[in-house]
Amino acid sequence: MKGYRIKTLNEFIIEKQAEFPFAKGELTRLLHHVGIAAKIVNKKVNKAGLVDIIGEAGAVNVQGEDQKKLDVFADAQFISALQASGECCGIGSEENEETMAFDDDFSKEGNYIFLMDPLDGSSNIDVNVSIGTIFSIYRRVSPRGTVPGDVDFLQPGNKQVAAGYIIYGSSTMLVYTTGRGVNGFTLDTSIGEFCLSHERIQTPEDGTLYSLNEGNYVHFPDGVKKYIKYCQQMDTATNRPYSSRYIGSLVADFHRNLLKGGIFIYPETAKAPNGKLRLLYECNPIAFLAERAGGKASDGFRRILDIQPTSLHQRVPFYTGSKNMVEKAEEFLRASSDEA
Repeated sequence: MKGYRIKTLNEFIIEKQAEFPFAKGELTRLLHHVGIAAKIVNKKVNKAGLVDIIGEAGAVNVQGEDQKKLDVFADAQFISALQASGECCGIGSEENEETMAFDDDFSKEGNYIFLMDPLDGSSNIDVNVSIGTIFSIYRRVSPRGTVPGDVDFLQPGNKQVAAGYIIYGSSTMLVYTTGRGVNGFTLDTSIGEFCLSHERIQTPEDGTLYSLNEGNYVHFPDGVKKYIKYCQQMDTATNRPYSSRYIGSLVADFHRNLLKGGIFIYPETAKAPNGKLRLLYECNPIAFLAERAGGKASDGFRRILDIQPTSLHQRVPFYTGSKNMVEKAEEFLRASSDEA
């Protein structure tokens, strides 16, 4: 397009640094290193069928899930990049049972805590379905120069200073927010840079998509069952019946609904009474993005970002997406709870 100039991720985050009077370039440098790790992981993802990087790694993570080789690789790459940044004093990862607090003098001065699911949807790796990385950034609470502890890692989501995800799909995108709008960058492999492609993303208040694993229907709470029936009923005034779209990769399902309008649901079930998704690694960052794009996120009754974490791998039910759709689902859940 005439007069159009490509804006890279690094240019964009430096430009936006001026919006934060207290910033000294530390968060900018940290996000730069996130971009570097994302490019390295993207290269491996694209070669997954050609090299010995798919399949099981022969270990089980703290969630009791078989680790994939690419899970382990992605985890290592992000840890390495973040420690090298000098801005990160500690990391919590879905793949590791304990937090990783850096105790070298360089890192102890870092002002940020980084929480991540290094490879969301990894069960889809071997069948070439979109996967992603989800991350969340907090400012540390403990004094700089000390080793971070639980007080730093177990902060509620409303304390996040940045959050985002990378989706490795037909194209690779990095979507993030620092609290003032949500922006998306597509990786241009010809120049090796993430370039601004989706500026100030706003999710529709209403949508026509609902995303959940209906194979677990019999195990869902009554409120969720009734909401699904509502989604399937004919009503031209509300564009129902809605379409069911479920990939089984949180990043991919959320990304589609973010752009097109819809709701993603992962409720509690008989097998998982607390839900399955992790509050710190998945729900908080996705909720922060959803809200900053005009959407909503809750556990069915409470705002996700207001939940005080009590453990590193805490799980919660998760409802997120278009504001009106989430609120309608909450109505069904509250009504069923009142009837019980």
